Amino acid sequence: MSQSRLKSNCLNFYELLAQAVALISPTMTAALIIPVMYSNTGDWSWLSYALGTVMLLFVAYNLNQFARRSTTSGSMYAYTCRGLGVTAGAVSGWALIWAYLGISMAGVTGFSIFADTLLGMISVHVPFILLFGLCVFVGWYCAWKNVQLSAMLMLILEGISMSFILVLCIIVLFQHDFALDRAQFTVATLPWSSIGLGVVVAIFSLVGFECATAFGDEAKRPLKTIPRAVSLSLVIAGAFFVFVTYVEVMGVRGYATSLDKIDAPLNVLATLAHVPALQAILSLGAMVSFFALCLSCINAGGRVIYAMGRHGLFHAATADSHQKNETPHVAVTLMALLAFGVPAGAIIGGVAPLDCFNYVGTCAAFGFIVAYGLVTVAAPAYLKGLGEMTGRDVAACAAALVLLAVPAVGSVYPVPDPPVNYFPYLFLVYMAVGVGWIFAFYRRRPTAVAVVQADLDRIHSSYRDTPAVTMAGS
Repeated sequence: MSQSRLKSNCLNFYELLAQAVALISPTMTAALIIPVMYSNTGDWSWLSYALGTVMLLFVAYNLNQFARRSTTSGSMYAYTCRGLGVTAGAVSGWALIWAYLGISMAGVTGFSIFADTLLGMISVHVPFILLFGLCVFVGWYCAWKNVQLSAMLMLILEGISMSFILVLCIIVLFQHDFALDRAQFTVATLPWSSIGLGVVVAIFSLVGFECATAFGDEAKRPLKTIPRAVSLSLVIAGAFFVFVTYVEVMGVRGYATSLDKIDAPLNVLATLAHVPALQAILSLGAMVSFFALCLSCINAGGRVIYAMGRHGLFHAATADSHQKNETPHVAVTLMALLAFGVPAGAIIGGVAPLDCFNYVGTCAAFGFIVAYGLVTVAAPAYLKGLGEMTGRDVAACAAALVLLAVPAVGSVYPVPDPPVNYFPYLFLVYMAVGVGWIFAFYRRRPTAVAVVQADLDRIHSSYRDTPAVTMAGS
């Protein structure tokens, strides 16, 4: 069992919130995903985001059953261990690594797409691989150097980007005299048959809200700040998506090209609102937002690897923390190398950057669904073991599982076009390798389960034995 430590008591509530919001990446949805949503649900696209937010709040409720009682680094992994056992927890951690890697690659490709757009405005072209390298290197350095630097940078970058988008939306509403776009509330046009698919897109847009739990060892007043960051990041992102979707649908109404055919909706919206000067600013905001997304995933995924490495599931080096920086330097370096290597290989293989963005984001969603499902089932089991389970907790678990079935089924049926139809099988192969590795590890070290469980019990007891006023940070 590794005894290395991360820098404790260094991330406040706002920095934890920044990590979660950056991983959700509201700018990504506003810049690239809303046209996809519109292709499914048309004028009622805002409703899908509202429903998706409510659905994931049930998952957040179950997750926070753990987060209010104990925490550690890579907590989603540890939480599932507490409720369902060490093996299920290891499977959850394996799925989370896949998820964070996929979204980190989406951040790399998204950064490069908008960097290329900005450079094109001054007739400069830089190979995409170099742009990938720039994004990952700077992100790795921030994650390696200082977690507070990473958090503050993400807070500033995502905040600026979202602010510019909101300014554009207010301008659009002003030019429409703040009149209600009744077409978006006409029940007769509600696409009942495709709302489910719209919710799938919405949920995939909102994943990442849980990442604040990965920083349990570094958070200030963790039993108070982490649950708040989990819930509030989801509410902020969901409200932002509903509002921006409403404005984008209204703003491009009557335009020669329908919203689902527009590759850069914010730029088109700026042109139609007669503020073309915002185009460069919005592209810059999107670029830095995607960088923040990549950085957030390197940080969160690195801490899951670090936590599993401490328990022997990965090489002992992954559980090392930098002596001076007190960051999981080996784990974040591994995340950064993979975040660069996969999209770079795809580009060399002839995959277009936007296609690569779509592919890695789609693949990542499978990992989130598995991890969310496991921690949801783990919550009532955990509460039962504490003698604190209620009927409401069981109902919340059942509701979350039913709602999670929507994106789980919607991601594979109807069967998507190639190559997306092969992605579920790729994920299953990855999970099979992980499960095989986990079982082989426990066969080699039959005492490992007891050691891991004892470590988690020790951490949990340290919080239960701490006075409530201290845990809450009052």
